[in-house]
Amino acid sequence: MPVRPSVLFVTDLAYRARGRRYGDEDVFLTSRLREVFGLALCHPLDAAALMDAFDAVVVRNSGPVLHYRKEYDAFRERAVARGTRVYNPLSGRGDMAGKQYLLDLTAAGYPVIPTVGRPEDLHLLPEAEEYAVKPKGGADSIGLAFVPRDRLGDLARGGVLVQPRIDFRYEVSFYYVDDAFQYALHAPDPARRWVLEPYRPTDADLAFARRFIDWNTLDHGVQRVDACRTRDGELLLVELEDLNPYLSLGLVPDRTREDFVTAVTASLHRFLEASPRG
Repeated sequence: MPVRPSVLFVTDLAYRARGRRYGDEDVFLTSRLREVFGLALCHPLDAAALMDAFDAVVVRNSGPVLHYRKEYDAFRERAVARGTRVYNPLSGRGDMAGKQYLLDLTAAGYPVIPTVGRPEDLHLLPEAEEYAVKPKGGADSIGLAFVPRDRLGDLARGGVLVQPRIDFRYEVSFYYVDDAFQYALHAPDPARRWVLEPYRPTDADLAFARRFIDWNTLDHGVQRVDACRTRDGELLLVELEDLNPYLSLGLVPDRTREDFVTAVTASLHRFLEASPRG
């Protein structure tokens, strides 16, 4: 009988996420991946100590790394030094690397909420009633504040990003495995981000999302492209989540969920075949 590849699945089953049940999602996903891989679960704080015993490390619903920044940086350094196969690969240019990508995409003219990171660049932002100020290394709305323009001078320094507060119709998320679109969900009520419903994207919607998947250049992994639909119908990027995107698998049809598991399983096999063992 062939030996199954071994996978260390990193998750925080007890993390309390607003509007999301991390544990339920990862219990389901691991129950299916265990049919194909030799699999063990661990908390993110234990990953660095355990990962050498496995063929690959899969980082899933591990919570915002700003809660354990020192330990996460040590995990990355150890994984790079030892050639550990980490999925998603650690070369991601989106949230995995912090929020710098919002500045880079703004400067490159991509359809993203306009973002600046220096007080001297505030004049580049469009006029708005309020502005969002968020930590450059933030996640999950931690540290987010909305302020009028006359207060920006005091806040727009020290590792923060500033964006105009967008009056949008709804948010929509596009979910990908490698470079293949899987499904989309949207939040019809802007005040209830995680009350999601299935969404049928147009060709234009998919072309929008694909621009960011292509920009990120990850050959393997699970990504979520979050966008908002403005009042004039334009989509703007909110977030490119390539570290540990919550997938809302409990809200999609059974067939879609099964197709997603199949896609992830195939992606992991391709990743193991393509990535030499360190």
